[in-house]
Amino acid sequence: MDTMQLALLALLAGVVVGGSIAAVMVAALRARDRARIETSVAIPDGVREVLHGMDDAAVVVDASATVLAASGPAGPFHLSEGGVLPSDELKMLMRRARETDLPQAETLRLRRGAPPAEPRLVAVRATRVSPRLTLLVLRDITERERVEQMRRDFVANTSHELKTPVGAVSLLAEAIESAADDPDQVRNFAGRLIAEASRLTVLTSRIMSLSKLQSSDELSEDRVVSVDEIVASAVDAHLIQSESAGVKMTRGGTRGLHVRGDVQVLGEAVGNLVANAIAYSPRGSSVGIGVSHDADVVAIAVTDRGIGIPEGDQERIFERFYRADPARARRTGGTGLGLSIVKHAVQRHGGDVSVWSKPGRGSTFTIRLPLAAAPDDLPTGKKPRKKKPKRAAPKKTAPSRKAPQIGDPA
Repeated sequence: MDTMQLALLALLAGVVVGGSIAAVMVAALRARDRARIETSVAIPDGVREVLHGMDDAAVVVDASATVLAASGPAGPFHLSEGGVLPSDELKMLMRRARETDLPQAETLRLRRGAPPAEPRLVAVRATRVSPRLTLLVLRDITERERVEQMRRDFVANTSHELKTPVGAVSLLAEAIESAADDPDQVRNFAGRLIAEASRLTVLTSRIMSLSKLQSSDELSEDRVVSVDEIVASAVDAHLIQSESAGVKMTRGGTRGLHVRGDVQVLGEAVGNLVANAIAYSPRGSSVGIGVSHDADVVAIAVTDRGIGIPEGDQERIFERFYRADPARARRTGGTGLGLSIVKHAVQRHGGDVSVWSKPGRGSTFTIRLPLAAAPDDLPTGKKPRKKKPKRAAPKKTAPSRKAPQIGDPA
């Protein structure tokens, strides 16, 4: 083998060895980068900017379910940077997305805001961003589902409930026509016709109120209102009913509390509870309206000593058109919509309503609403009093024996 061949062989061996070393180095660098990516929890560029521009709640979490980045709307769902996913369902959804490396979607009920706010229906989608990062997007679909359910229930229930008074009006009109020669019968049928027409008016009005509560996204008036004003309006609106029924109304509890919302809607909600309490109370009994507060919650309780509600009916009494005692509801003119209006009115204000009842002992309905700070400004029409200048103190004289007059301090 000559010198030229040895040189070529050495060159070839050097190329092979050098290529092997280069390949090993490239493989090592790639392995290092791969390990770095798999263990890195750094947020990719641009992700935070995208999150801050989203209208839906969205978060990026690591393998331990810790929130690393969050959009603004995620706050009410208790999803903040540095915190942990508050729901076990969210954690399970995140793990499935990481294990399968496929987007996962599920509809969950999550609490939005502080108690007593009810859980919201939320569509959640989890997508794996990197081996250790997962993106969760939460879309609140409560209003959409509520409106769709309202549409179905409205068609089914209203068509059924309106048939009774409409049919009665038609029959009574025919009866009046056939009894035209009998004044007594005409007066009797006319009175019943007026009663059915009144019932139809009340039913239509309540259906409209309930539809308005369910369909509108925002309250027509949203301000800090006095709980005393709400209770007073409900009591004043039912004074005639209570006097006619021989039922006494009493107020008690804490004064000077405030909530945020629509005073007319809240007054109607409390008024419906008062009206039911009077209608289902025996003559000579009393109905109590009490106000209390615990931490950041105001409770308005309406208590009666009436017939009570069986335990099996207590979970359904807030449903539209549901009547625990249909026969008594017909006698008292009930529509089955009053408690449903109460429920939706309170929910629109971020609260809830509950019932305690025992047959024969009475019932207590309690509305719980978030407490609001009292407004700083004075009520409209009231001006602060001007301080009178202090008079010079009179000279001390011997105490007189005059008897105290009316208006003197005791």
